[in-house]
Amino acid sequence: MLVFVTTVILYVFGFVFLYGVIRLGVRHGIEDVETHRVNQLRAEELAVHQDRTFARENAFLTGS
Repeated sequence: MLVFVTTVILYVFGFVFLYGVIRLGVRHGIEDVETHRVNQLRAEELAVHQDRTFARENAFLTGS
């Protein structure tokens, strides 16, 4: 009987631990995706700004 109770307790705690590990991994994954998305948006805005600045400073190249 003691072996059965011990097995059930370890089984339940194993699932609780696995749930926590999966939840932690998903949370970190979502944070990484959000960080990457913000960095990508910032890089895109910087590229647009640099293109406009380049076109303004070198108008002879754009045909304007």
